[in-house]
Amino acid sequence: MYADIEPYDQGLLDVGDDSLIYWECSGNPKGQPAVYLHGGPGAGSTPSARRFFDPEAYRIVLFDQRGCGRSRPILRERSQLERNTTRHLIRDLELLRAHLSVESWLVLGASWGSTLALAYAQAHPERVASLVLACVTTTSRREVEWITSGVRCIFPEQWERFASHVPPSLRGLPIVDAYSELLFHDDPSVNAAAAAEWCAWEESHVSLVPGYGPNPRFLDLDFRLRFARIVTHYWRNAAFLEDGQLLRDAPSLGTIPGTLIHGRYDVSSPLQIPWELHRRWPGSELQIAGDAGHGGGPLVEHIVAALKRHHT
Repeated sequence: MYADIEPYDQGLLDVGDDSLIYWECSGNPKGQPAVYLHGGPGAGSTPSARRFFDPEAYRIVLFDQRGCGRSRPILRERSQLERNTTRHLIRDLELLRAHLSVESWLVLGASWGSTLALAYAQAHPERVASLVLACVTTTSRREVEWITSGVRCIFPEQWERFASHVPPSLRGLPIVDAYSELLFHDDPSVNAAAAAEWCAWEESHVSLVPGYGPNPRFLDLDFRLRFARIVTHYWRNAAFLEDGQLLRDAPSLGTIPGTLIHGRYDVSSPLQIPWELHRRWPGSELQIAGDAGHGGGPLVEHIVAALKRHHT
C-alpha cells in the first residue's frame, strides 16, 4: 500500500432525509476520480483505504454511508433505518458525484462495498469508468443464509454459541431477524450482549488463514452495536434488491472494465458468487488469491495492482 496521506478537502453533504454524509478527497485534485465504498454495511471508511490508490494518479474520494462513521445522524433508533436502504445509498453516491463535479469515476468496493458498487453501476453505468471489487458479494438471500447458518458446517462450536444466544421466544425467526430484534430491545444490556455475540460470530468465519487477528474496531461498544444493527437491517432484507438481481443484470455492465478479486479461502463469501458474476459480465476479469480469505495482505496486493492497471 502507499504511504499515509491526509485529505485536502472534506465536508458533510446534505442528502435530504435529515442526513449529512461525510466525504473527503485526498491524492491529486486533478487526478483520475475514484471512490471507495466501505464494507459492513455500517463499518464506515478508515484512513487506510486511501492507501490503496496511487496519490499522484488518483483523486481519491472516501465517504461514510448513512448511519455510520462520521456521517450524521449516527444510527440510534430503528425508525432511522426506514431511510437507510440500497436505493438511498445509490442516491447519496450520485449526489456526492455531482457535488464534486465528477463526470464518471472508478469505483472500488470491498465485501458489502462490492454489492453496493454493483448496484450503483447497474443503476448508473454511464457514471462508472471501471470497477475493482474485492471479497465479492451480492447479498442475496442464499448468501445471507450461508453466512448466518450454512457456514456452521465449518464452525459448529462458534455457530452453536451464536444460535444459542437467541431466546426461545425468537427461535421461530431466521437468525438474522432474531438478532435484529435483540439489537433494538428496550433493555440496553440486551442490545449490548447481542452486538457482542453477533460480532464474535463475524470474527469466527471471516478467515481460515493462520494468524488472522481480530478486528480492533469490534472492541468499541458503540461501534459494535451500530455495525450489528445496520448489518442485520440489510441482510434480513437481502440488500433491498430483487433476489438474484445483481447476477441477473450483470450483462448490463457490458464492456465496463472490471476486476474481481477473491480469496480461495473466503468461507464468508464463497467463490461461486464472483465466478458466476464473471461469467455474466463480458468486461470483467477474475483473480483468485489462492492464499487469502475474506481480507488480508494478499488481497491488498491484488487491489493495488488492479488500481494501477485501471488508471487511465
